[in-house]
This record gives sequence, structure tokens and C-alpha cells, in this order.
Amino acid sequence: MYRLIFALILRRLPAETVHRLSFRALRLLAAVPGALTLVRRRYGPRDPVLRVRALGLDFPGPLGLAAGFDKDAEAYEALGAFGFGFVEIGTVTARAQPGNPRPRLFRLPKDRALINRMGFNNDGARAAADRLKGRRRAIVGVNIGKTKVVPEAEAAADYVESTERLAALADYLVVNVSSPNTPGLRNLQAVEHLRPLLEQVRQAARRATPRHVPLLVKIAPDLADADVDAVADLALDLGLDGIIATNTTISRTGLTDAHADETGGLSGAPLKARSLEVIRRLRERAGDRIVLISVGGIETADDAWERLQAGATLVQAYTGLIYGGPSWPRRINRDLAARLRAEDRTAATEGDPRP
Repeated sequence: MYRLIFALILRRLPAETVHRLSFRALRLLAAVPGALTLVRRRYGPRDPVLRVRALGLDFPGPLGLAAGFDKDAEAYEALGAFGFGFVEIGTVTARAQPGNPRPRLFRLPKDRALINRMGFNNDGARAAADRLKGRRRAIVGVNIGKTKVVPEAEAAADYVESTERLAALADYLVVNVSSPNTPGLRNLQAVEHLRPLLEQVRQAARRATPRHVPLLVKIAPDLADADVDAVADLALDLGLDGIIATNTTISRTGLTDAHADETGGLSGAPLKARSLEVIRRLRERAGDRIVLISVGGIETADDAWERLQAGATLVQAYTGLIYGGPSWPRRINRDLAARLRAEDRTAATEGDPRP
């Protein structure tokens, strides 16, 4: 049904308009007493075989929603109810900012992809903090980035300000230095810039709350292999909790859709191969000493399974939800649970059960 609605109606509307309408529907649903409980019972990851212990947290399933969808922490409870084991909000910047001019979000259905040049449009760290206060069921990560008008030399102070407001409210914290839509941001991935930035963010998180807040960094797929290795080494040296790989790409190799020449970050199926390569490289470099979250081109349970087999502990998606619709997380969880149970049976038959 969703595919029919998408083909006949949604694809004819501007992508950002559909996004806003989706959030309006999610907020209306959340306002109905008991509605999210019913949705969670039908769509939530309830099979115990899906449970994952990572980052000091108990995830009901390994599939999470990547940052970029719920930028302002407006609907994380509803999104979690629809089947995501965790929701990463943001990217949040210390100051509110409008982002880039519209249009800035484009569907590429022929390539099963999206291009965005949103530019970290968000209401700012203070507004996000207000929305994250109070009791919640969803596991929520907070992805922070640099305010556009802040000079690169002052980036660390900008990240620290967001950290001071949000760390105590985050289940985990992500330093985003890999979006292609904020000028100069990717320069911060160089280890000589990344090290002091991460150290200052970690110190700010410790000041903000006595609770240990897992700290991760999100990297681009466009890094050279040597730079991927350098980030892995730095993460281990600093004792980071994890790495998220990967963000969107500036590559346009193999695209066929009419919007292929739009500027911005490309997500979806074309990112699949490189994202998998990066996860494999990170796992080979770091072993099991760090949590890896894989994102980029995950469309099916087979894709998710391949990332887990390659060394990811958790996976995230965004574009898959856009093309798959609200029941997509449920389908991924169902099929992934079947794969996990089959793996358990095979291991038991071979006398080598999984730990």
C-alpha cells in the first residue's frame, strides 16, 4: 500500500513537504492517549533474539534511525514505537540556524537514494534539550555539529556548548564532523583537529553529568583508507566508545536519476558498497575494542545482516525508511530475527553456539 501511495502521491510532492507532513502525523499520533503503546505492540522489536547489549545500554533491536530525520527531537518516541531500537536525533548545533535555501532535499528513486544539502537546519541545542527532558521509553542518541557561522578555529567551543546542554539528556553522544553541507566541517576529521575536539567534548560531558555518556564520532565514506585507519587508531587511543560509519557521500558514481547533479550529501543504495568496506576496515583495525555502528545503503535484512557479520554491533538507516514506509522497520526486524535464529540453529548443530 505504501509503495502505491508513494508512486501516486508522495513522489509528486516536494521531499521536504512530505517530511513535514510526516512529522505532523507523528505528533498527532503521539497526542492520542495510548496510541503509541498500541503501535509499539504491533511494530516494535519484541523478539528477544534481536536484543543487543552495547554502549552500556540494552537495545531492543540492532536497527536504529540515523540522524537527519528527527533533527529537533520532535518525534523520537513515535519513531521508536514504529520499530527502531534506538533513534539518533540531530544534527543539533549550539545555535539555532535555518539551514540552506530550499529546495535542499531530493529523491532519486531510480537510484534508491536521496541527496540533501539541508545545512544542519535546527532549533538549536537549548530547544532540543527542552524536548528531551522527562521520562521516555526510546533510546535516544544525540548527534551534535558545528554552527555554520562559527569559524573553524572556534569549532571546539561550539561543540562544547552543545555538549553542556545535551550530554545529561543523551543515552549516547555523537560528534558529527562528516557532513558535506557545512563549509570546513570535514576538515575536522583530520586527526590533528579531531583529537583536541573530542577531548574537549568528553571533558564537557563529564562536567555536565556524573553518568558516563558514551561518546562516538561519525565519519565520512569519502575518507581515504589511511585516514579511516587513523581515526580508528585515534578512537582507541582516546578510549572513545564507538564510531559511526558512514555519513553521506559527495560521490556521484553510477547515478542515473535526473537529480544526480544536485549538490549535497548522497545517501541510500549507492553508498552500500563503500559503507560496508569502511566497517570491515574499522573492525580489522580496531578488533572488538570499540562499538561500530554501520549506516549507509541498508535496505533489507540481508543488508543489515551483512553489516553485523562484517563487524558492526548496531546498524542505522534513513533512506530505507523513506522508500520503505512506516512498516519498513518491522519487516527488517522480522527478517533479521529469522536470520539470527537460523544462525543459532546452525551453530548449535555444528556444536559451536554463539556466545
